[in-house]
Amino acid sequence: MLTAVDHVQLAAPPGSEPALRDYYVDVLGMTEIPKPPALAARGGCWFRAGAVQLHLGIDPDFRPAKKAHPGLRVVDIEAYAARLAAGGGSVTWDTALPGHRRFYSEDPVGNRLEFLEPCLRVCGPGS
Repeated sequence: MLTAVDHVQLAAPPGSEPALRDYYVDVLGMTEIPKPPALAARGGCWFRAGAVQLHLGIDPDFRPAKKAHPGLRVVDIEAYAARLAAGGGSVTWDTALPGHRRFYSEDPVGNRLEFLEPCLRVCGPGS
């Protein structure tokens, strides 16, 4: 029986760890968590915010995930979008999911990320 998602792994190109750390820690506000020594030798980095974990693994044949993506719930999505934009991230709003405000962005290596917040009232443009 499945009980939870433990983590989501995204790929990244060799040598991208400094840019990933800057983005996931400084822009998104996550905390880097240490990888076990046997896995640390492979490169990459792991991040956590509360119960959410994102692992970035190094792939020598890296291609960014342009469709597949984690959906990350946030609180105060307007402020979060402003924080991301101030840190140099892209913010592309999407209104297609009923009951939610959401936007898409990309990490420094081009992986797609979705940020969403359930609406407390009817969602609409500019709500």
